[in-house]
Amino acid sequence: MSAQDVAVPARPAYRDANVLRWLTAYTASVAGDVVFFLALSWAATRAGGPSQVGLVVAAGAVPRAVLMLGGGVVADRFGPRRVAVLSDGVRCVVILLAAAALALAPAHLWLLALVALIFGVVDAVFMPAVGALPPRITTADQLARVQGMRGLSIRLSNAVGPLVAGAVLVAGGAEGAFAVAGVLFAVSLATLLTVRVTPVAGPPQRDSARGELRDGLRYVRRHRLLAPLVGVIGLSEMCFSGPVATGLVLLADERGWGAVGMGWVASAFSVGATASALLLTVAPRVPRAGAAMAAALLVTAAGAVGLGQAPSLTVAVAFGALIGVTSGFATTLTGALVQTATDPRYLGRVTSVTTLCTLGLAPVLFPAVGITVELWGAATFFAGCGAICLLAAALGLAVPALRRAEFPEFKAA
Repeated sequence: MSAQDVAVPARPAYRDANVLRWLTAYTASVAGDVVFFLALSWAATRAGGPSQVGLVVAAGAVPRAVLMLGGGVVADRFGPRRVAVLSDGVRCVVILLAAAALALAPAHLWLLALVALIFGVVDAVFMPAVGALPPRITTADQLARVQGMRGLSIRLSNAVGPLVAGAVLVAGGAEGAFAVAGVLFAVSLATLLTVRVTPVAGPPQRDSARGELRDGLRYVRRHRLLAPLVGVIGLSEMCFSGPVATGLVLLADERGWGAVGMGWVASAFSVGATASALLLTVAPRVPRAGAAMAAALLVTAAGAVGLGQAPSLTVAVAFGALIGVTSGFATTLTGALVQTATDPRYLGRVTSVTTLCTLGLAPVLFPAVGITVELWGAATFFAGCGAICLLAAALGLAVPALRRAEFPEFKAA
């Protein structure tokens, strides 16, 4: 099939078979991640106790964060599809070998840490590559829909993955859960092999890896839309990529709502985010995308403050749903704007920068969550989240190029 055939889909993204194959691969990969990390934590707890779990998980998280920018260079130099396929294959083999090792002998911390280390290194390559694929499999006017579909995929995987992991851990132990994760990565790999991509126009990269990395960072810094957009992503995701979940636990404990109350608020957040992803999946277009993103962040900021001040569980659940809708809406729009604005030759590196903002900055706040709640209460923590989100909205409104950003018009074939 020619590049033109791939570049102009005959139907919306949610009815495009090529996009759906990418989505299937992405969903299987995210579900495999969920099962793997739960199995890894379970095995580490059994092998060394709760105090060792953080060390084993950090063995994978640290190299992933450190090498993420380099992974973007690899994706751009060799092509995101090729890199995603190869890295998915490595993940599959490593996890299946780990499952076999655990089936033959008791788990040792050194083995689990080694598996986590390898997985983190490969993840640093896989994530920028798979994230850079959407503009290569559909047209620019469909990217908001694709990002909405990606949001649905993440919510589905995060909902089903723990259930699958729990059932398999009970029935087959850590080795069984590792095997299931390996099978999910195999499904992702097999599906990725069927995805067609358009070639990138322009001369290939000829610089050294370090030079290409510098070139990518320079490209982001000098781009009138991407530079402020990366700042918005870093600020808006800082609290909502992990720390807010810890804050919910401490808020529920402080107010006496218990684990059930915490679960209701977290579920409301997830349902709200799913609703926004579904809306953006089927919406023909989003007018004034930049302004809509900033407006959603403003509402998210107010919702975070309201959640911290909620006088009852019912009110907290309502604010949780509101935050889920608006933060999910903003995340989808920022992702689509990044992919629409980026030169395809730089997509891997730009994706690695935005992914690092999402995954690299949030863990820094985890220690601050407990300290803030202990000293000043949960309401102060959520007020701080609201203030950070307000800064993101202010940045989006202050930069004309970002405030006036638009998606291309949808054109039916």
